[in-house]
Amino acid sequence: MSCPENSTPARYGATLINRLWVRNQSEDMAQLVQGQRSLFRSLSGAPDRCELLDDSNQDENRTLGTVKGVFAPVSLSMFSALLFLRIGYIVGNAGFLETVLMFVIAYTILISTVFSICAIATNGAVKGGGVYFMLSRTMGPEFGGSVGVLFYFANVVSSALYVTACVEGIVKNIGPDGAFTELLPGGHWWGILYCSVINAINFVFCIIGPELFGKMNLIILTVVTICCSGVISSFFLDNFAFTSYNVTMYNATANWTEAVNGSFIGLSRNSMEGIQDLWTQNLYPQFGHDCEDPGGASPGFFTVFGVLFSGVTGIMAGANLSGELRSPSKSIPGGTLSACAFTFCTFILLSALTSLTCNPVLLHQDCMYMVQFTFWKWFVLIGVVLATWSAALSNLIGASRVLQAVAEDTMFGPFLRFILKGTFSNNPISAVITTSVFIQVCFLLGGLNQIAQLCSVLFLLSYASINLACLGLDLASAPNFRPSFKHFSWHTSLVGLIGTSVMMFFISPMFAAVAILLCLSIILALNFFSPAKNSNWGSISQALIFHQVRKYLLLLDPRKDHVKFWRPQILLLVHNPRSTCALIDFVNAMKKGGLYVLGHVTLGDLSSSSEDPVTQEYSDWLSLVDHLKVKAFVEVTMADCVRKGIEQLVRVSGIGAMKPNTILLGFRDNQAHIDDLLEPSSPFCDPKYQQSFQSMKDDYKKISPEEYVGAIEDTLKLQKNIGLCRNFQQLNRTEVFSSEMKFRVRAGKKRYLDVWPVNFLSGEDTDVTDNTSLFLFQLACIVNMVPKWRKHELRVFMCVRAAYSDIAGKEADLIRLLELLRIKAQTYVLVWDHLTCLLESDSSELGAKITPSYLTEANQFILSKCQETAVSFIYLPRPPQKSEQHALYLSQLELLTRGLPPSILVHGVSPVITTTL
Repeated sequence: MSCPENSTPARYGATLINRLWVRNQSEDMAQLVQGQRSLFRSLSGAPDRCELLDDSNQDENRTLGTVKGVFAPVSLSMFSALLFLRIGYIVGNAGFLETVLMFVIAYTILISTVFSICAIATNGAVKGGGVYFMLSRTMGPEFGGSVGVLFYFANVVSSALYVTACVEGIVKNIGPDGAFTELLPGGHWWGILYCSVINAINFVFCIIGPELFGKMNLIILTVVTICCSGVISSFFLDNFAFTSYNVTMYNATANWTEAVNGSFIGLSRNSMEGIQDLWTQNLYPQFGHDCEDPGGASPGFFTVFGVLFSGVTGIMAGANLSGELRSPSKSIPGGTLSACAFTFCTFILLSALTSLTCNPVLLHQDCMYMVQFTFWKWFVLIGVVLATWSAALSNLIGASRVLQAVAEDTMFGPFLRFILKGTFSNNPISAVITTSVFIQVCFLLGGLNQIAQLCSVLFLLSYASINLACLGLDLASAPNFRPSFKHFSWHTSLVGLIGTSVMMFFISPMFAAVAILLCLSIILALNFFSPAKNSNWGSISQALIFHQVRKYLLLLDPRKDHVKFWRPQILLLVHNPRSTCALIDFVNAMKKGGLYVLGHVTLGDLSSSSEDPVTQEYSDWLSLVDHLKVKAFVEVTMADCVRKGIEQLVRVSGIGAMKPNTILLGFRDNQAHIDDLLEPSSPFCDPKYQQSFQSMKDDYKKISPEEYVGAIEDTLKLQKNIGLCRNFQQLNRTEVFSSEMKFRVRAGKKRYLDVWPVNFLSGEDTDVTDNTSLFLFQLACIVNMVPKWRKHELRVFMCVRAAYSDIAGKEADLIRLLELLRIKAQTYVLVWDHLTCLLESDSSELGAKITPSYLTEANQFILSKCQETAVSFIYLPRPPQKSEQHALYLSQLELLTRGLPPSILVHGVSPVITTTL
């Protein structure tokens, strides 16, 4: 029986369904939000294990919106002392046309930089730290940390400058000979006291928190805007001001004082002819006088432009508060661009009205010219004080946030740990105290006018870095660089980069050079000593390197290979690096700028594993490459047998034309090896690898002789040169390299690199012109070209039978060949009849004529010549085709090389050396 639609059960069912639907929606939304926050954590470089509750607390600490957090501080920082104190100076010297030109150039550079800031701010989650956070997460910790430190001190000095400007505005108006009254005493120490009081007030505001700063900033901007509006309205009043100034004039023979008259005529009082006359007087440049320093040098275009530009560099005031913004990716672009538009229109309007109402004398002589005609003079004083004070407060808060971000990243290790201990509710109390102390020190230094130029240069350097980062991201074509701010392009970042870089040197070439050197020095210091140097935040350098490498790899055509440009591209196959560190280090010297790949085969089956077991191994191998300081790539593969794994590595290692042409393997024998990574006497010892790689004490299945020789055969079939390396743990550095001996006793005992182009398994005389012999010469010569092996001498041993009558001619041919190949070596032609007589020639089967007694004598024959040999290069015969003979072949090689110094058995398959140009 069905219930009516309006019955109670029906309503109850509908309500239940609605609740379930709402709950499911809420769960889905929670999952979506959690996933989005996880993504933002990933984009910002934070670990993914952060709890959602932590994010909520962080969101609760973000209290500032676009107007209070970005628009107000940026506007006030750009107004600062320029709005009320510098407009007359700029217009009086540069004229209205060049003033407009200067503002257009300055704001073109600034807007281009703002576009770059907006691009980074809208490309992912932005945390606290402003420029430092953006650069460290884009260009890496070293570059970001360096620019971040310079940007921090730029904010410190800038805050001190604005406090000083605020005090000067107060003292000039209500101090001795003040324009309003003589309320305050003057003097140097009184000035420091006033600066300290304002600094203390700023400190209190910072301690209370950013929310109060945001509210006060909005109130201050409102008051400054009212004051500015009062000044602007005074230009239109029926008002007249006249002031006489005594100016010192001089020429080549004398100087004298003249009285000049400065005047202001309101637009309502003046006639059209008078307005046109003033406009004409102020239209073109009249460089010649500085109202702040009448006895100083005459300003020029770039001097005035430097004053203008240093006043409008506060575009990062909002980005510095990124940690307090509720939505940085929205607030930073909107607030910064709006502030730039607002301040630009205000400056142009004031410049135009000044040109129409004031004569050049007034503008040259009085920086506070607005006081003379404003209908309520306190507008100017209030505007100057509030604009400079708020800019100082903004710099103090911004600097403390940058210092907090640097401390959180442990960029300078334990030195900034105290900053983190003094952070409460995301308010870095310790950072604020530290920054206030630095600002106080700046008051005591004096000479802040010169430091102001360095301050501007440091700001410009950080802005240039932002533009460089965005330009690199765009040119690298990184798929994840897709900012939601759509007005950015590489053209705008290039304009900003060129503009900020040029302006640094225009403002002060010396300070620009000093700032760049400081930046490079800090980068190097952080690269070597910073605990954060290994932080994987993502570096633009890696993206650019990838982009360029890919482009040039495509240009590297394997069809255009030529033997005269041949170089070894080496794949070294390593079973256990614990016993092969010396070999890995030696092969690094043998690559001659070519490709070097460390290959390893892990036995197993991926289908029976839940995840790839070689992933952790790969990380260990990369760490080993860093530890051994070799320039090598790593390839780790998995196969059900070693031979198949070796074939995989030989086939797929490398990319494009950069593929291995020479495969090196360790020699398969039953010798006991020491653990290079744990043995204290080993130069490669490092206890951190105790849990990495397979222990030398563990039992592991060795590759069979048949499989080992089969891998050699496969490599030769793939047309790769092959080398078998033996006894490299005997490579004693203290005997090989005299510079590494403490007292140089017995220094350089091992002085030779020996080459044996002799096929000891055939008994035939030496043929020095086949591919294997020439390959031996090439490898030995390459090693001898390496700086630390350069003092060793090459020796070439050639074996002939006594029945060959022209032994001297054979040696002469060898010498001529080596001269033709440009190889400097000692040559030895040896008679080996006492060896060949031990060969049994009655059998055609491989190995049947090679007796153990012959191999023992051959081994002793080589040993007798290599008492002072560091490394030997020996001819490797091609393995037999029949698999049943592989074990015998390997045993013969083992007996031949037993007890020899570090040796490489080499077989070449293609020409590697030429005598043609």
